[in-house]
Amino acid sequence: MKKASTSASNGTKKTAPEKGLKAKPDAAQGLRDLLCDELKDIYWAEKALTKAIPKMIKNATDENLKEALTGHLEETKQHVTRLEKVFSSIDEKAVAKKCEAMAGLIKEAEEIMEGTEHGVVRDAGIILAGQKVEHYEIATYGTLFSFANILGEDEAAALLEETLEEEKAADKKLSEISDSINVDAAEEVEHETAE
Repeated sequence: MKKASTSASNGTKKTAPEKGLKAKPDAAQGLRDLLCDELKDIYWAEKALTKAIPKMIKNATDENLKEALTGHLEETKQHVTRLEKVFSSIDEKAVAKKCEAMAGLIKEAEEIMEGTEHGVVRDAGIILAGQKVEHYEIATYGTLFSFANILGEDEAAALLEETLEEEKAADKKLSEISDSINVDAAEEVEHETAE
């Protein structure tokens, strides 16, 4: 952080150097505590998703969407196991703490499915909900990877990065599937309004 300029006794301005500022001694511990706390949060989120994704699969009609969700369900189960390895690598017990953000995203997905007719419009809504989840996970895993990396927790960082890449791939796959589903959904709506 850059310090504000101060006036010296001779009227010239001095600026504190930007580099070389020392972090508070407890900063690393604070970052480690934040890492642990957020690991508990995403651990709960991944476990909750193993229950939520099957509902999305059941409500989807597009075979490509069902296949993508089924594949990601298996990855999500692996994410839970991988997070347990992350906890172990930093000598912490794997404990879940309710993730309010994921609970909200899952509730929203359920509302989308309840509020749409079975078919392409619901499929489009499932993709919307799925991508919101993926973006939350990408942000979380990206940040946790950075924390672990800065703290020198190399094994944890590698495990978190592996999951991050899988979340990005899942998001990309949903984007690809949405291209055709969104067109079909729009055509279905146009057809209904023309009747």
